[in-house]
Amino acid sequence: MTPILLTTGDLLLAGGLIALCAILSIVLSLGIQRTLTIAAVRMAAQLVLTGSVLLFVFGRASVWLTLSVLLVMFAAASYEVGSRQAVRLTPAWHFGIGGASTVVGTGIVVLVGLLTALQPHPWYAARTAIPMTGLLLGNVMNATSLAMNTLLSSVGRERMAIEARIILGATRAEAMNSLIRQAIRTALIPTLNQMAAAGIITLPGIMTGQILAGMNPLDASKYQIVLMSLIVCGNMIGATLSSILTAARLSDPRGRLRLDHLRL
Repeated sequence: MTPILLTTGDLLLAGGLIALCAILSIVLSLGIQRTLTIAAVRMAAQLVLTGSVLLFVFGRASVWLTLSVLLVMFAAASYEVGSRQAVRLTPAWHFGIGGASTVVGTGIVVLVGLLTALQPHPWYAARTAIPMTGLLLGNVMNATSLAMNTLLSSVGRERMAIEARIILGATRAEAMNSLIRQAIRTALIPTLNQMAAAGIITLPGIMTGQILAGMNPLDASKYQIVLMSLIVCGNMIGATLSSILTAARLSDPRGRLRLDHLRL
């Protein structure tokens, strides 16, 4: 089976669906038509540009080209992971913690995948390393962002309770442990839902794409299992690391709660 190639007409149809959504927004007074249009145009431009860059990179077996693309992806994720929280740490710490947690979580599972299950030759082959990193990076970024948002909001909301625990003799870790656990659980909810629904309620995107590209469905399901396991592990690492580092930044060695490190 050969891959199903889309025509210009198919893309125009997709654009028509976006236009229909914009019209519905106007009719229903939702006020999202401008945001929707900008997002659609940005998505199309970014994906076409990305496709062109990858076409160039894939044609050259260069570790430096591959690393350059990955560095750009990591830099963009480091910014995006901390750009939408209502409550933030000071900028350097906020983006530093979010970016570091995302990069570490993604880097570990990408290396595990490349050096064990996938084993491309060479191991840095752009056709394998870049798509796999992009897949895992997006998921880890979301989990890290959710963890930080949940923890920062909870600390601001429960300041009195945290300070009361500290006054009663709790260490800073003991005073914030329940909030850290809740932040990690919240960050993993979308991933756990996706795992539970896979194969019964929905066919995951990875598996669907490979089937449409002509792969045997059973082989595609094996890839989905491996990649989903890597996603969960990366999300857990990113969410845990960002929660612990954020909690540490919001206290000091003397056990005091440091809300002055927040930017409300």
